[in-house]
Amino acid sequence: MISVHNLSFSHNSHHIFEDAEFTITDGQKVGLIGHNGAGKSTLLKILCKQEIPQNGKIEITGTIGIVPQEVKHDPIMEASATIREYLNPDHTKQDYELYKMISGVELSDLDMEASPKDLSGGQKTRLALARALLAEPDTLLLDEPTNFLDTAGKKWVMGFLSNYPKTLILISHDLELLDKHINKILFVNSELHKIEEYRGNYTQALEQRAEKEATLIKQVHVEQRNISRLEESAKGMGVKQRINLQKRVHKLKEKLPDLPPEVRAIRFRLPEPATVGALPIKALNISKSYGEKEILKGINLSIERGECVALIGPNGVGKSTFIKILMGLLEPNEGEILRESNLKVGYYSQEFENLDFDKNLLETAMSLSHQPESVARPLLASFLFPASKVYQKIGTLSGGEKTRLSIALLLLQDYNLLILDEPTTYLDMMSQRIILQVLKEYKGALLIVSHTEEFIQELQPSRALILPENYFDVWSEDLLERVSSI
Repeated sequence: MISVHNLSFSHNSHHIFEDAEFTITDGQKVGLIGHNGAGKSTLLKILCKQEIPQNGKIEITGTIGIVPQEVKHDPIMEASATIREYLNPDHTKQDYELYKMISGVELSDLDMEASPKDLSGGQKTRLALARALLAEPDTLLLDEPTNFLDTAGKKWVMGFLSNYPKTLILISHDLELLDKHINKILFVNSELHKIEEYRGNYTQALEQRAEKEATLIKQVHVEQRNISRLEESAKGMGVKQRINLQKRVHKLKEKLPDLPPEVRAIRFRLPEPATVGALPIKALNISKSYGEKEILKGINLSIERGECVALIGPNGVGKSTFIKILMGLLEPNEGEILRESNLKVGYYSQEFENLDFDKNLLETAMSLSHQPESVARPLLASFLFPASKVYQKIGTLSGGEKTRLSIALLLLQDYNLLILDEPTTYLDMMSQRIILQVLKEYKGALLIVSHTEEFIQELQPSRALILPENYFDVWSEDLLERVSSI
């Protein structure tokens, strides 16, 4: 049982929650949704006492466990001598249970006697998920548990969570997970700094929210017409009457509720990509090995001007290695990359290594794009970064906000080829729609890596390279069956 009343929390004078409240009963499967940066991850940290609110009463019965969106420095993991010790500190599980769990989260090749400190960030996050699932706390808090997982791993985790016998609170942009296995939705309303409760799954919650928003929009439009009528009538009044009416109008404007971000979306015209030839880049018979371990063998790929190509395959088959070879960051053992002289490549990575976390959004957008504030601000606004956010340091943004910013910065420049490596990993549904819409309008070439089938389908790639089969052909509906099995 979780009961929260009058919860207030601010970060650097930015209000996240103001007198928010909600209740979760034992055994409920709860989806926690809201726009990136609204405070979803913060709420989970508050519930497990990693963050302390300024005000509010929080009552939680039983044990609680959390797996964050990304694990970088886990003190328990760093103190564990072996993976086995980290997964099973109380020695209450049999080895077959441990192997079943790490296999489910796609870590079956790990040595139980190896140190967990040497794992990659994605492996650490999946290992932390396995540990939490083995522990079975009374309340399990999961922040994007299907990140870093292939299709098979996602299905396994979905199945496991659907049968989880205790309370589950889940942040996820995976619609299938939310729709099939959730019986309650908490929506973090970033406009009102409240938490709204909805019965049912994600789709049912959206329907309920749509009704509320339609009523709100109608109310705002009625109030706006009333304000316009009063302002018009003030023109024929005397000075004293006009001043009194202006004060009244000012108060009405202050009380006017904000429209939802979806309604306030700002359109932005993308810069034209730099001129490039008909075949900007071509990979011929690319092979790459590390020692005796062969990563890529005989890969061929060509991308035409303005073409969208999908790069698909499970984790560990060399997709990121191939991308680095395309960009010239790695040399292949065999084969060559032919690049047109005017090729300009923009690259998005989940690691955000191109961002300076100490700079704010506006100065970053202006310096990278060499565009004035009058151009940078509308683009940031179209990616849901309002005026109140543009002076915020990048390091304080959520994972989804960093993704939105990274792609916005790419689109502010005149790249004629964008390579996007898992751009949906941290994105909520609304952010995915925004990114999709903008990418559909982009006139340059795209190479997209994603495990989100719906995202790839929406972009309508003309061709796909599937690894490790080295299969490069025209994209078609028939490919979907092959893709879904990867």
